Amino acid sequence: MGNPVTLVELWRGGIFESAHQGHAVICDGSGQIIDAWGDPDMVIFPRSSCKMVQALPLIESGAADAFGLSDADLALACASHSAAHIHTDRVREWIAALDYSDADFRCGPAMPADIEARNDLIKTDSSPCQYHNECSGKHSGFLTVVKHLKAGPEYVEVDHPLQKAFRQSFEDVTQQDSPGFGLDGCSAPNFATTVHGLARAMAFYATAQDRNDLRSQAAARLTQAMTAFPEMVAGKAQSSTDLMQAMDGKVAVKSGAEGVFIAIIPEKRIGVALKITDGAGRARDCVIADILVRLGVLDPMHPTAIKYRNPRILNRNGWDTGEMRPVMD
Repeated sequence: MGNPVTLVELWRGGIFESAHQGHAVICDGSGQIIDAWGDPDMVIFPRSSCKMVQALPLIESGAADAFGLSDADLALACASHSAAHIHTDRVREWIAALDYSDADFRCGPAMPADIEARNDLIKTDSSPCQYHNECSGKHSGFLTVVKHLKAGPEYVEVDHPLQKAFRQSFEDVTQQDSPGFGLDGCSAPNFATTVHGLARAMAFYATAQDRNDLRSQAAARLTQAMTAFPEMVAGKAQSSTDLMQAMDGKVAVKSGAEGVFIAIIPEKRIGVALKITDGAGRARDCVIADILVRLGVLDPMHPTAIKYRNPRILNRNGWDTGEMRPVMD
């Protein structure tokens, strides 16, 4: 795991209890490191934090415009959604317009994270479908490209034209050859890169509005869609949505499994990537909130900043038992 550093500590009764370590990089528009913690060259899987890169072929191929996708659709293509009705209703409409059905997805079924949607399934004794999968928006984007290119149905295969296009885009924006790939939770290939490479990719997105080439235009469009429709990117009480809403659409952020988080900050032309080595989501959320505060784009006194950056540790009775805090100095 390279040389991770402690980024988060937990204290109980005034005594240190535990810590989370990891790596983080802040890049400028040229791809140079502005600040870093741990090992920038640590190779990681970006997991769902790179969905806006996976969505590049959706725009670059012409598929998004050919099928009249809205900005809300593009945000959903970048999403790890909670399967609330606003997400699944749109996914079902989207694939129906393509003459596809749930059976055409390759992401697998999953129970909704949204409590209301989950309870609806339980109350009706219904099984979850693939459109309930948190990645079904991304896979709707995949199917749109497949339809546009008249490509084969097994679009998650690494040698499929869609995945070849994604790998090329991914290596271009990270400015690194990927050392390999693993299968993500939704069965799509997830190509590895370094923390620096992922931050460099996010800096590409943060500066995309400064360029006129097709890829930059696509990156700017996806960033704008995410910030305009943060509720589509994750959902109620989800850190990605909460943080974007707290920053009034000025910053795009996206979490990934196993402790990954990115930020795209166009007004500062900065990209951020981090990885918590033990994969803890609570530490991932704490660190990204702290970096956003440090960069001056998130008010430290905003309730959302406090919720993720300095949460109190409560027991079952609701009593205050300790605190979690970033220690990135």
